[in-house]
Amino acid sequence: MKINWGTGIVIAFGLFMTFILYFVFEVQSNSKYDNDLVVEEYYKHDSHFQDEMARIQNAHDLQQRPTIKYVADGVEIIFPVKFESDKIKGNILLYRPSNKKFDFNTPIALTKSSLLIPKNKLIKGRWDVNMEWQYDGKKYLSKEVVYVN
Repeated sequence: MKINWGTGIVIAFGLFMTFILYFVFEVQSNSKYDNDLVVEEYYKHDSHFQDEMARIQNAHDLQQRPTIKYVADGVEIIFPVKFESDKIKGNILLYRPSNKKFDFNTPIALTKSSLLIPKNKLIKGRWDVNMEWQYDGKKYLSKEVVYVN
């Protein structure tokens, strides 16, 4: 049987649509492919955006900002010495963009002016560190990206 070009185009479209539908079905049904949102309650999170921007601006306006960096023992957060350690309250979210199962919160409990998150709590790769803290009634938000080796 001889196939003309019109029939060939219809067959090619049919095969292409079958190919695409197969992959759509595979991604939706296979648990290996994670389809979760980055933030669980996206719209609720988005409604507090202006407050979040104000806290980021407060942190940006500081002359001396806390530093977040990776050291051999883990992730170290160092506050400037001008801040009194006992007046700093807050929370640190270590967020793993590739897998939410590794995300965790740590309350800010300073020894002198620094906080160390041990390396054994962290896996290798990228971590987004969101530090929400308060000092003398003013709220701050610092966001950094840290790569753990």
